Amino acid sequence: MAQRIALFNHKGDVSKTTTTFNLGWMLASKGKKVILVDADPQCNLTGIVLGYTGITEFEQFYEKETNLRDGIAPAFESRPKLIEAVECIPVTGQKNLFLLPGHIRLSEYEVTLGIAQELSGSIQTLQNLPGSIAYLLEKTAEEFDADYVLIDMNPGLSSINQNLLMTSHFFIVPTNPDYFSVMAIESLATVLPKWHTWAEKARTLPILQTAAYPFPEITPKLLGVIIQNYPPRGGAPTVGFQRWIDEINTTVSSKLVSELRKIGMMLPDQVYRAENMGAASCLATIPDFNTLIAKSQDHQTPVFALTPEQIGQAGGVEEITLKSRDSFQQIFSELADKIIGLTTHASSD
Repeated sequence: MAQRIALFNHKGDVSKTTTTFNLGWMLASKGKKVILVDADPQCNLTGIVLGYTGITEFEQFYEKETNLRDGIAPAFESRPKLIEAVECIPVTGQKNLFLLPGHIRLSEYEVTLGIAQELSGSIQTLQNLPGSIAYLLEKTAEEFDADYVLIDMNPGLSSINQNLLMTSHFFIVPTNPDYFSVMAIESLATVLPKWHTWAEKARTLPILQTAAYPFPEITPKLLGVIIQNYPPRGGAPTVGFQRWIDEINTTVSSKLVSELRKIGMMLPDQVYRAENMGAASCLATIPDFNTLIAKSQDHQTPVFALTPEQIGQAGGVEEITLKSRDSFQQIFSELADKIIGLTTHASSD
Protein backbone atom coordinates (compact mmCIF):
# COMPACT_ATOMS: atom_id res chain seq x y z
CA MET A 1 0.00 0.00 0.00
CA ALA A 2 1.24 3.47 -0.89
CA GLN A 3 2.21 5.74 1.97
CA ARG A 4 0.49 9.14 1.83
CA ILE A 5 2.72 11.98 3.07
CA ALA A 6 1.24 15.46 3.53
CA LEU A 7 3.48 18.52 3.42
CA PHE A 8 1.72 21.05 5.60
CA ASN A 9 2.24 24.31 7.39
CA HIS A 10 -0.50 26.91 7.70
CA LYS A 11 2.20 29.57 7.33
CA GLY A 12 2.78 30.46 3.68
CA ASP A 13 6.00 30.98 1.74
CA VAL A 14 7.88 28.06 3.29
CA SER A 15 8.63 26.34 -0.06
CA LYS A 16 6.18 23.44 0.36
CA THR A 17 5.72 23.14 -3.38
CA THR A 18 9.43 23.26 -4.20
CA THR A 19 10.15 20.69 -1.51
CA THR A 20 7.37 18.40 -2.76
CA PHE A 21 8.71 18.49 -6.31
CA ASN A 22 12.38 18.01 -5.42
CA LEU A 23 11.72 15.33 -2.78
CA GLY A 24 9.35 13.44 -5.06
CA TRP A 25 11.88 13.42 -7.88
CA MET A 26 14.65 12.22 -5.57
CA LEU A 27 12.50 9.41 -4.18
CA ALA A 28 11.66 8.40 -7.73
CA SER A 29 15.35 8.43 -8.68
CA LYS A 30 15.91 5.93 -5.88
CA GLY A 31 13.48 3.50 -7.49
CA LYS A 32 10.29 4.49 -5.66
CA LYS A 33 7.15 5.13 -7.68
CA VAL A 34 5.77 8.49 -6.57
CA ILE A 35 2.58 10.48 -7.21
CA LEU A 36 2.68 14.23 -6.58
CA VAL A 37 -0.74 15.56 -5.57
CA ASP A 38 -1.44 19.25 -6.08
CA ALA A 39 -4.02 20.00 -3.38
CA ASP A 40 -3.39 23.74 -3.40
CA PRO A 41 -5.97 25.68 -5.47
CA GLN A 42 -3.15 28.00 -6.54
CA CYS A 43 -1.87 25.03 -8.59
CA ASN A 44 1.80 26.02 -8.33
CA LEU A 45 2.95 22.39 -8.34
CA THR A 46 0.95 21.69 -11.48
CA GLY A 47 2.47 24.77 -13.11
CA ILE A 48 6.02 23.76 -12.17
CA VAL A 49 5.67 20.21 -13.46
CA LEU A 50 3.92 21.16 -16.71
CA GLY A 51 5.72 24.44 -17.29
CA TYR A 52 2.50 26.44 -17.35
CA THR A 53 2.54 30.12 -16.54
CA GLY A 54 -0.76 31.44 -17.93
CA ILE A 55 -4.47 30.82 -17.47
CA THR A 56 -4.90 29.91 -21.14
CA GLU A 57 -2.57 26.94 -20.80
CA PHE A 58 -4.47 25.69 -17.75
CA GLU A 59 -7.83 26.10 -19.48
CA GLN A 60 -6.68 24.04 -22.44
CA PHE A 61 -5.23 21.42 -20.10
CA TYR A 62 -8.47 21.05 -18.13
CA GLU A 63 -10.43 20.49 -21.34
CA LYS A 64 -8.66 17.18 -21.91
CA GLU A 65 -7.09 16.06 -18.61
CA THR A 66 -8.61 15.08 -15.27
CA ASN A 67 -7.50 16.53 -11.94
CA LEU A 68 -8.05 16.31 -8.19
CA ARG A 69 -11.33 18.23 -8.28
CA ASP A 70 -12.71 16.10 -11.11
CA GLY A 71 -11.68 13.00 -9.18
CA ILE A 72 -13.77 13.74 -6.10
CA ALA A 73 -16.66 15.38 -7.98
CA PRO A 74 -18.81 12.21 -7.97
CA ALA A 75 -19.03 12.44 -4.17
CA PHE A 76 -19.41 16.20 -3.86
CA GLU A 77 -21.89 16.56 -6.71
CA SER A 78 -23.85 13.37 -5.96
CA ARG A 79 -23.15 11.84 -9.34
CA PRO A 80 -24.50 8.32 -9.92
CA LYS A 81 -21.08 6.70 -10.20
CA LEU A 82 -18.26 5.75 -7.86
CA ILE A 83 -15.00 7.66 -7.60
CA GLU A 84 -12.37 6.22 -9.91
CA ALA A 85 -8.59 6.51 -10.09
CA VAL A 86 -7.34 9.65 -11.81
CA GLU A 87 -5.14 9.20 -14.87
CA CYS A 88 -2.04 10.97 -13.57
CA ILE A 89 0.41 12.82 -15.80
CA PRO A 90 3.88 11.30 -16.26
CA VAL A 91 6.56 13.80 -15.24
CA THR A 92 9.01 14.42 -18.07
CA GLY A 93 12.52 13.24 -17.27
CA GLN A 94 11.64 10.90 -14.40
CA LYS A 95 9.88 7.66 -15.29
CA ASN A 96 8.81 6.84 -11.72
CA LEU A 97 7.17 10.21 -11.05
CA PHE A 98 3.55 11.21 -11.76
CA LEU A 99 1.39 14.26 -11.17
CA LEU A 100 -2.20 14.34 -9.98
CA PRO A 101 -2.98 17.90 -11.11
CA GLY A 102 -4.72 20.51 -9.00
CA HIS A 103 -7.63 22.77 -9.90
CA ILE A 104 -8.36 26.32 -8.80
CA ARG A 105 -12.02 25.40 -8.20
CA LEU A 106 -11.13 22.76 -5.62
CA SER A 107 -11.76 25.43 -2.99
CA GLU A 108 -15.44 25.43 -3.97
CA TYR A 109 -15.81 22.19 -2.04
CA GLU A 110 -14.50 23.72 1.19
CA VAL A 111 -17.85 24.76 2.64
CA THR A 112 -19.63 21.51 1.80
CA LEU A 113 -16.83 19.40 3.26
CA GLY A 114 -16.72 21.58 6.36
CA ILE A 115 -20.44 21.04 6.95
CA ALA A 116 -20.08 17.31 6.33
CA GLN A 117 -17.22 17.00 8.81
CA GLU A 118 -19.18 18.75 11.53
CA LEU A 119 -22.60 17.22 10.92
CA SER A 120 -21.98 13.91 9.16
CA GLY A 121 -23.08 12.01 12.21
CA SER A 122 -26.65 13.11 11.63
CA ILE A 123 -27.00 14.00 7.94
CA GLN A 124 -27.18 10.93 5.71
CA THR A 125 -26.60 12.77 2.43
CA LEU A 126 -23.16 13.99 3.57
CA GLN A 127 -21.77 10.68 4.78
CA ASN A 128 -19.67 10.02 1.66
CA LEU A 129 -17.70 13.26 1.75
CA PRO A 130 -15.20 12.89 4.65
CA GLY A 131 -13.71 9.68 3.24
CA SER A 132 -13.87 10.60 -0.44
CA ILE A 133 -10.48 12.29 -0.89
CA ALA A 134 -8.56 9.50 0.83
CA TYR A 135 -10.50 6.96 -1.25
CA LEU A 136 -9.53 8.73 -4.48
CA LEU A 137 -5.86 8.91 -3.51
CA GLU A 138 -5.82 5.26 -2.48
CA LYS A 139 -7.46 4.10 -5.71
CA THR A 140 -5.12 6.24 -7.81
CA ALA A 141 -2.08 4.92 -5.94
CA GLU A 142 -3.26 1.35 -6.53
CA GLU A 143 -3.75 2.04 -10.24
CA PHE A 144 -0.17 3.29 -10.56
CA ASP A 145 1.33 0.83 -8.07
CA ALA A 146 2.79 3.81 -6.21
CA ASP A 147 5.05 3.60 -3.18
CA TYR A 148 4.49 7.19 -2.05
CA VAL A 149 1.85 9.86 -2.53
CA LEU A 150 3.21 13.32 -1.68
CA ILE A 151 0.49 15.91 -1.04
CA ASP A 152 1.28 19.59 -1.55
CA MET A 153 -1.21 21.48 0.63
CA ASN A 154 -2.10 25.16 0.69
CA PRO A 155 -1.37 27.30 3.76
CA GLY A 156 -4.43 27.55 5.99
CA LEU A 157 -6.60 25.71 8.48
CA SER A 158 -9.30 24.76 6.00
CA SER A 159 -11.60 21.75 6.07
CA ILE A 160 -9.81 20.24 3.07
CA ASN A 161 -6.43 20.60 4.79
CA GLN A 162 -7.86 19.08 7.95
CA ASN A 163 -9.16 16.16 5.94
CA LEU A 164 -5.99 15.64 3.91
CA LEU A 165 -3.68 15.72 6.91
CA MET A 166 -5.78 13.49 9.14
CA THR A 167 -6.24 10.86 6.41
CA SER A 168 -2.52 10.74 5.51
CA HIS A 169 -0.15 8.19 6.99
CA PHE A 170 2.60 10.73 7.64
CA PHE A 171 3.25 14.46 7.44
CA ILE A 172 6.17 16.86 7.11
CA VAL A 173 6.22 20.46 8.35
CA PRO A 174 8.33 22.79 6.14
CA THR A 175 9.45 26.02 7.83
CA ASN A 176 11.59 29.10 7.34
CA PRO A 177 14.05 30.28 10.00
CA ASP A 178 12.01 33.25 11.21
CA TYR A 179 9.71 34.43 13.97
CA PHE A 180 6.53 33.57 12.08
CA SER A 181 7.49 29.92 11.65
CA VAL A 182 8.05 29.69 15.40
CA MET A 183 4.55 31.10 15.90
CA ALA A 184 3.15 28.63 13.36
CA ILE A 185 4.70 25.67 15.19
CA GLU A 186 3.24 26.87 18.48
CA SER A 187 -0.13 27.13 16.75
CA LEU A 188 0.14 23.62 15.28
CA ALA A 189 0.78 22.28 18.77
CA THR A 190 -2.74 23.48 19.59
CA VAL A 191 -4.52 22.86 16.28
CA LEU A 192 -3.35 19.32 15.52
CA PRO A 193 -4.67 17.81 18.79
CA LYS A 194 -8.07 19.32 17.94
CA TRP A 195 -7.95 17.82 14.47
CA HIS A 196 -6.95 14.50 16.01
CA THR A 197 -9.97 14.59 18.31
CA TRP A 198 -12.23 15.21 15.33
CA ALA A 199 -10.67 12.34 13.34
CA GLU A 200 -10.96 9.94 16.29
CA LYS A 201 -14.65 10.73 16.52
CA ALA A 202 -15.12 10.38 12.76
CA ARG A 203 -13.55 6.92 12.83
CA THR A 204 -16.10 5.73 15.37
CA LEU A 205 -19.23 7.02 13.62
CA PRO A 206 -21.16 4.08 12.10
CA ILE A 207 -22.54 6.35 9.37
CA LEU A 208 -19.02 7.09 8.12
CA GLN A 209 -17.91 3.47 8.33
CA THR A 210 -20.84 2.32 6.19
CA ALA A 211 -20.40 5.09 3.62
CA ALA A 212 -19.46 4.39 0.01
CA TYR A 213 -16.08 5.92 0.93
CA PRO A 214 -15.45 4.92 4.56
CA PHE A 215 -13.41 7.30 6.69
CA PRO A 216 -9.97 5.64 6.99
CA GLU A 217 -8.65 4.35 10.28
CA ILE A 218 -5.36 6.23 10.17
CA THR A 219 -3.43 8.27 12.72
CA PRO A 220 -0.89 10.42 10.87
CA LYS A 221 2.65 10.47 12.23
CA LEU A 222 5.10 13.36 12.08
CA LEU A 223 8.12 12.43 9.97
CA GLY A 224 9.83 15.67 10.86
CA VAL A 225 10.41 19.34 10.21
CA ILE A 226 12.37 20.90 7.35
CA ILE A 227 14.04 24.30 7.86
CA GLN A 228 14.88 26.04 4.61
CA ASN A 229 15.45 29.29 2.69
CA TYR A 230 18.37 30.81 4.55
CA PRO A 231 21.42 32.44 2.91
CA PRO A 232 24.52 30.40 3.75
CA ARG A 233 27.93 31.83 4.54
CA GLY A 234 30.85 29.48 4.33
CA GLY A 235 28.45 26.57 3.96
CA ALA A 236 26.55 27.35 7.18
CA PRO A 237 23.72 29.68 8.24
CA THR A 238 24.69 33.14 9.41
CA VAL A 239 24.44 33.85 13.13
CA GLY A 240 21.08 35.59 12.74
CA PHE A 241 19.47 32.70 10.87
CA GLN A 242 21.10 30.09 13.11
CA ARG A 243 19.34 31.75 16.03
CA TRP A 244 15.95 31.11 14.43
CA ILE A 245 16.92 27.58 13.41
CA ASP A 246 17.74 26.88 17.05
CA GLU A 247 14.49 28.53 18.14
CA ILE A 248 12.46 26.38 15.75
CA ASN A 249 14.17 23.22 16.95
CA THR A 250 13.52 24.16 20.58
CA THR A 251 9.86 24.96 19.92
CA VAL A 252 9.34 21.74 17.98
CA SER A 253 10.84 19.55 20.69
CA SER A 254 9.30 21.33 23.69
CA LYS A 255 5.84 22.03 22.29
CA LEU A 256 4.90 20.32 19.02
CA VAL A 257 6.54 16.94 19.62
CA SER A 258 5.42 16.97 23.24
CA GLU A 259 1.76 17.45 22.26
CA LEU A 260 1.84 15.03 19.34
CA ARG A 261 3.38 12.29 21.44
CA LYS A 262 0.41 12.46 23.83
CA ILE A 263 -2.04 11.65 21.03
CA GLY A 264 -0.05 9.04 19.15
CA MET A 265 0.99 11.27 16.23
CA MET A 266 4.71 10.53 16.68
CA LEU A 267 6.71 7.50 15.65
CA PRO A 268 8.55 5.54 18.36
CA ASP A 269 11.72 7.32 19.50
CA GLN A 270 13.91 4.49 18.28
CA VAL A 271 12.66 5.02 14.72
CA TYR A 272 13.88 8.63 14.71
CA ARG A 273 17.14 7.60 16.38
CA ALA A 274 17.73 5.05 13.64
CA GLU A 275 17.78 7.95 11.17
CA ASN A 276 20.06 10.07 13.39
CA MET A 277 17.33 12.57 14.20
CA GLY A 278 17.32 14.43 17.49
CA ALA A 279 14.54 15.56 19.79
CA ALA A 280 13.52 18.32 17.38
CA SER A 281 12.72 15.78 14.63
CA CYS A 282 14.60 17.91 12.08
CA LEU A 283 14.75 16.13 8.73
CA ALA A 284 16.93 18.67 6.93
CA THR A 285 18.17 22.23 6.82
CA ILE A 286 18.19 23.52 3.25
CA PRO A 287 19.79 26.83 2.21
CA ASP A 288 18.37 29.26 -0.33
CA PHE A 289 18.35 27.93 -3.92
CA ASN A 290 19.28 31.39 -5.29
CA THR A 291 19.46 31.42 -9.10
CA LEU A 292 18.96 27.66 -9.34
CA ILE A 293 15.27 27.96 -8.52
CA ALA A 294 14.54 30.01 -11.65
CA LYS A 295 16.45 27.53 -13.81
CA SER A 296 14.59 24.67 -12.15
CA GLN A 297 11.23 26.21 -12.98
CA ASP A 298 12.28 27.08 -16.52
CA HIS A 299 13.24 23.48 -17.26
CA GLN A 300 10.71 21.63 -15.04
CA THR A 301 13.69 19.93 -13.41
CA PRO A 302 14.71 19.78 -9.72
CA VAL A 303 17.60 21.99 -8.68
CA PHE A 304 19.93 19.04 -8.15
CA ALA A 305 19.31 17.54 -11.62
CA LEU A 306 20.02 20.63 -13.71
CA THR A 307 22.64 20.08 -16.41
CA PRO A 308 25.41 22.60 -17.19
CA GLU A 309 23.56 23.35 -20.44
CA GLN A 310 20.36 24.14 -18.54
CA ILE A 311 22.23 26.30 -16.05
CA GLY A 312 23.80 28.20 -18.93
CA GLN A 313 26.83 29.70 -17.25
CA ALA A 314 30.54 29.56 -17.81
CA GLY A 315 33.90 29.88 -16.06
CA GLY A 316 34.13 30.49 -12.34
CA VAL A 317 30.43 31.34 -11.99
CA GLU A 318 29.47 27.98 -13.49
CA GLU A 319 31.89 26.18 -11.17
CA ILE A 320 30.33 27.80 -8.10
CA THR A 321 26.79 27.07 -9.32
CA LEU A 322 27.56 23.42 -10.09
CA LYS A 323 29.09 23.03 -6.64
CA SER A 324 25.88 24.44 -5.16
CA ARG A 325 23.79 22.08 -7.32
CA ASP A 326 25.79 19.08 -6.11
CA SER A 327 25.32 20.20 -2.52
CA PHE A 328 21.54 20.18 -3.01
CA GLN A 329 21.82 16.74 -4.58
CA GLN A 330 23.41 15.45 -1.39
CA ILE A 331 20.85 17.23 0.84
CA PHE A 332 17.84 15.83 -0.99
CA SER A 333 19.41 12.39 -1.31
CA GLU A 334 19.89 12.24 2.45
CA LEU A 335 16.37 13.61 3.00
CA ALA A 336 14.86 10.95 0.73
CA ASP A 337 16.85 8.24 2.51
CA LYS A 338 15.46 9.43 5.84
CA ILE A 339 11.90 9.38 4.49
CA ILE A 340 12.39 5.85 3.19
CA GLY A 341 13.96 4.75 6.46
CA LEU A 342 11.30 6.32 8.68
CA THR A 343 8.36 4.99 6.70
CA THR A 344 9.92 1.53 6.35
CA HIS A 345 10.58 1.27 10.10
CA ALA A 346 7.08 2.53 10.85
CA SER A 347 5.49 -0.04 8.56
CA SER A 348 7.46 -2.88 10.15
CA ASP A 349 6.61 -1.92 13.75
